[in-house]
Amino acid sequence: MDASLAATSNLLVYSAMSVYVLAFVAFALDLSGRGRTREVVAGATARSRTLVGAGGAGEDTATATEGGDVVRVRRGAAAVGVTTTWLALLLHGAAVVTRGLSAHRVPWGNMYEFSLTGSAVVTAVFCVVLLRRDLRYLGVFVVGPVLLSLGVALAVLYTESAQLVPALQSYWLVIHVSVAAVSSALFVIAFSANVLQLVQDRRERMAAAGRPARRGAFMERLPGSVELERAAYRLIAVSFPLWSFTLVAGAIWAERAWGRYWGWDPKEVWTFVIWVVYAAYLHARATRGWDGRRSAYLAIAGFACILVNYGVVNVFFPGEHSYAGIG
Repeated sequence: MDASLAATSNLLVYSAMSVYVLAFVAFALDLSGRGRTREVVAGATARSRTLVGAGGAGEDTATATEGGDVVRVRRGAAAVGVTTTWLALLLHGAAVVTRGLSAHRVPWGNMYEFSLTGSAVVTAVFCVVLLRRDLRYLGVFVVGPVLLSLGVALAVLYTESAQLVPALQSYWLVIHVSVAAVSSALFVIAFSANVLQLVQDRRERMAAAGRPARRGAFMERLPGSVELERAAYRLIAVSFPLWSFTLVAGAIWAERAWGRYWGWDPKEVWTFVIWVVYAAYLHARATRGWDGRRSAYLAIAGFACILVNYGVVNVFFPGEHSYAGIG
């Protein structure tokens, strides 16, 4: 074990958390409207209005006024939030790498390391998605859980760097856990979108009934409930096949490690329960027209199962996976 590298990893975690706080504040300012400035572009042509209002992942938004002018909204705070999130990810990733180097193995041997790696993957997936779609409005709801995860990891789950238990000394560890981490990250972001969808849907129904909501004005700056639901669906549609692979890879690894594909271990059971709930969500949405609130509740139930799998099964249900954290 290399104690100096382990200490460096810890320092990098604290540094990443400090930068995450800055990103969280920046995204919060953007949602509040205080981090946005408006600029009127007089005499804009139809083509320029279309280009300005395209709203790509890194672009400002704009709307056309009655006089044909364009009101361009510069989201400076959101831009700062994205930049600081990337910086935090670099520090976070360096913390994961140095933790692994300190023990001369992949850093996935206990719940602290799973939390450290898994939260880094959540940030990485969010940053990659931002390159394709403007989901900056989810920044608070992604960076916040990452910060919370790191805080719990340091305060409650921290374990000194050590060698892997024999069952984890396999190349299947890399295959199984890496895919599970990416899948879980997508589920986290989808969960944030589903929660916002329910809040937005309630506000829309109140407005339709002539009772506009008096609180949560920041929700007016978010997309409508339909768009939020579609964003969550797309994320889950990508994540579900990855979770399916995680389940199959885990069974193959179990056969290699313990001589059986399935043993009704609590961890195995809950991994399958998660798969069933999300499969039900996709099936209901595709064949029975379950969209809107019903689909959101089902997707949130799936994420609740993930939380139980991670925070309850790992701690209170001893089994052959007691050392594990994801999948």
